[in-house]
Amino acid sequence: MSNFQNTSSSSIIFLLTGVPGLEAFHTWISAPFCFLYVIALSGNSLILYAIVTQPSLHEPMYYFLSMLSTTDLGLSVSTLVTMLGIFWFNAREISFNACLSQMFFIQLFTVMESSVLLAMAFDRFVAISNPLRYATILTDSRITQIGVAVVIRGTLTLTPVVALLTRLSFCRSHVLHHSYCFHPDVMKLSCTDTRINNAVGLTAMISTVGVDSIFIIVSYLLITKIVLSIASPEERKKGFSTCISHIGAVAVFYIPLISLSFVHRFGKRVPAYVHTMIANTYLLIPPVMNPIIYSVKTKQIRKAVIKILHSKDT
Repeated sequence: MSNFQNTSSSSIIFLLTGVPGLEAFHTWISAPFCFLYVIALSGNSLILYAIVTQPSLHEPMYYFLSMLSTTDLGLSVSTLVTMLGIFWFNAREISFNACLSQMFFIQLFTVMESSVLLAMAFDRFVAISNPLRYATILTDSRITQIGVAVVIRGTLTLTPVVALLTRLSFCRSHVLHHSYCFHPDVMKLSCTDTRINNAVGLTAMISTVGVDSIFIIVSYLLITKIVLSIASPEERKKGFSTCISHIGAVAVFYIPLISLSFVHRFGKRVPAYVHTMIANTYLLIPPVMNPIIYSVKTKQIRKAVIKILHSKDT
């Protein structure tokens, strides 16, 4: 009965969930997740190392890419410990404060990734619409200011979202339905009125990820208009090709996010383990795919990565 009595937040221990119904196969299930984490951590670290060490990559586009790799590393590390801890050691317990910390960083890096993708869309717009002034518009100091603004924006937006959870009491089961702390999941366990929490959380997501997605779409509408006005077919092809990597990064960020929302809303009859598997993978898809996309589609990155790997072999 202790799990159902009114409990103050400071003394709560939540129980995370692996894959419901497949607990006996957790060790096997951990193998692909471990593989994905290795790709995400090594791939983004390699991209960062290449940008830092290769002078040819000291340009605005690649500085923004380094921000994207940094957020992807943060997103991967935020979930790694609890997810693999459950699969390997059945370590399900997490304290309330640790849960809030994990939740904050997952949401922070998610919002930061959205902000960086918007900044990269602006970078592509400037490069195509005003190439002669590109270097003077996106100076090193301005890029630094954008990076600082991304961090401050995420922190100021999400601090109230997480802080408001400390006012809640929990009188139901303390079993969460994910292998990491997810804001709506925690609120469902509260016996306190959560309307304020819901409103603040929704406002935070709309004002960040929602607004960013709209501006990214507008940026590409303007880019498309500019590129189509170019007379030369080869120049049009070149203009679109400079955006392919960024479009791929936008797709691997927003499509899983939207898919998870649809599954939660309309997949009521879907088995619980399907919800869990999608929730576990959607945060890993961008960190895994972004280094692959940029290594395959961006010749300068590909050459720098090959050069680094070749130098290590010799």
